[in-house]
Formats: sequence, structure tokens, C-alpha cells
Amino acid sequence: MSDPLKIVVLHGGTSKEREVSLASGQALAAALSTKYAVELVRLDEECLPPRMCASDTVVFPALHGGFGEDGRMQARLEAGGIEYCGSDAAASRLCMDKAATKQIAREQGVPTPDWMVFDAAAPPLADAVIEQLGPSLVVKPVDEGSSVGLHFAEHRSGLGVALSQIHTGRWLIEQRVRGRELTVGLLGGKALGVVEIVSASGVYDYAAKYTPGSTEYRFPAKLEPVLEQQLGDHAERLFASCGCRDFARIDFLLAGEQLYFLEINTLPGLTATSLLPKSASCVGYHFESLAEALVAPAITRLSNRSNGGSVA
Repeated sequence: MSDPLKIVVLHGGTSKEREVSLASGQALAAALSTKYAVELVRLDEECLPPRMCASDTVVFPALHGGFGEDGRMQARLEAGGIEYCGSDAAASRLCMDKAATKQIAREQGVPTPDWMVFDAAAPPLADAVIEQLGPSLVVKPVDEGSSVGLHFAEHRSGLGVALSQIHTGRWLIEQRVRGRELTVGLLGGKALGVVEIVSASGVYDYAAKYTPGSTEYRFPAKLEPVLEQQLGDHAERLFASCGCRDFARIDFLLAGEQLYFLEINTLPGLTATSLLPKSASCVGYHFESLAEALVAPAITRLSNRSNGGSVA
């Protein structure tokens, strides 16, 4: 690269996770600015900033939900020849769909709670859902993160109330598995440390995630070595099977000795309470070194392209 490298951190966006994205972008930009020239760009609509130079720019999309994670932004960057961090458009689009990734998990032999999908325009009857999945259920959007729109139902009337509050979008109803909530970050497809999430309310919803003090995080989680190895193997297999790139975070439940896959986050949060930095700290990363590791593969791809080499 003949021109000085610039890292453009995109944050904000128009999804329900905008506030989380704003915090992630600010934290990431501050960490990267100790080593790189960084431009922090707030997005207030679904478009990319103008006049980005493909020869000297790497984009970090610190965006969550919607335009940030569903592959549309990545497709536009690819069309403009702009190198960026994280999974490509196809993998981002796939992993945003919780039902699609659960199907891949099942095909890979990774247990996941049984589920069904419906459109808000044609919600299922509560009795039919309970007959198929049982009475203890989780209802959530197919393509939102940060526990946006999460509902729990323990009986027919609770499920009916949850369904009555749904008006738009595709939704997933999943058997509720009670157990330990675990998550693991991945860098370059390799699992990092396991984090256990212990919510004071017993439910790890949006408030529990982003209200300081409402949740305890244990990292590294205390697990039997065989279970820790199995979780890491599951995570690495899913990362590869879904075509992920650079980094991700994958969520699981542990019920007794049985692990259950929940979902993949291709652009996990990078706030003070976020889980990927906690996972990375288990294997020696502090926030600044993690930030550098997150952008390093994209910088290498840009350098290879500029030097006429192959792009990974």
C-alpha cells in the first residue's frame, strides 16, 4: 500500500441496536487510534459514507442488526472494492437468520433446541405450537440481535400474549432449555475463552445485557475440560460451516452435560460490558490488542491485493 492506511469505523445505523453500536464504535475507534489513523463515522441512514478510497481504506462495521449484520452493507462494500473486517456478505446474511444457522448446526451434529418459524402476518395457533414444541418456549425475531423482541412463555396464555404483540417480521419459536448460559469468541476461526452469563433476573434480555450490575460474568467459565473442549469444537465447526471470517461470537446453553447451540453473532458488541472482549481476555488479550487482532486480517487482505497477491 503506497498511501497511509486509514481505518474507517462505522457505527450508529438505523436498527433497534443503534445505541449499542454507537458505544461499540467509540470504544473500538479509541483503541485503534493508538496505532492507526482512524475515522469514526456515524451512520444515520442505510448508506455508506462517500469518497472512501479502496486503495488505502479498511472499514470496520461496528454496526449491529439490520443494515450492519444482514449482508447488505457488506455487499455494497464488496461492490465498491472496499476491504472490510468481519464475515463477507453471504456469511453475514446467513448468520443473521437464526433458523438457518440452527439448521446448519443440526446438519453438523451440534444439538440445538427444536424450533419453528412463522411470519407475523400468519401467526400460528398457540395450541399447535405447544403440541409441537411443548409449553415452555422462547419467542424471538429471526433476524435481530441483543435480545431485541425476546419473549418467554410458560403456558398457553403467555404464548398467546406474546403472539398478540407481534405485528411485523419473521419470528422463531424455540423450546426453552434451562441451563447455564455460555458464549465463546472466535478469532480466525479459533475458539477463545468461554464466558458464563449469570443474570440476576434469570433472563438474559436487553436490560440484563446493557444495564451495569444486572448480570454477573464469569470468565473463564468453570467447566469440565471435556465440556470446554466440546464447546470449542462445536464453535469452530459452526464458524467454518457458516462461512464466517475473521471473528465472531457463538452462544450456547449447557443443560446438565448437554450443550445446545443458540446463535452466531458475526458483529458482536464491543462495549464495556460486551462478551467478546471478556472471552478474548481469557487467553491474554486486552482491549487494545483485541482491537488490533480484529482488524489485522482485513489489513492483510488489502496489502495482498495492493501487492498483487491473492486475497484470502
